[in-house]
Amino acid sequence: MARYGKAAGRSVRSAIRRRKHGTLRSGRRGKGGRVKSRKQAIAIGLSEARKKGAKVPRKSSS
Repeated sequence: MARYGKAAGRSVRSAIRRRKHGTLRSGRRGKGGRVKSRKQAIAIGLSEARKKGAKVPRKSSS
């Protein structure tokens, strides 16, 4: 059984692309700095997917 849905994959792919183009920003309403880390881009993509209701496992509480 897949842990992540197709919509989650699309959201992450979009975030990675935006990072490559230099338009992915962190923080509330994108007011933070530009995202340079690949891991951070993936995290943002998963977070956006979670907000849209895609199949994404819960964040670990550690």
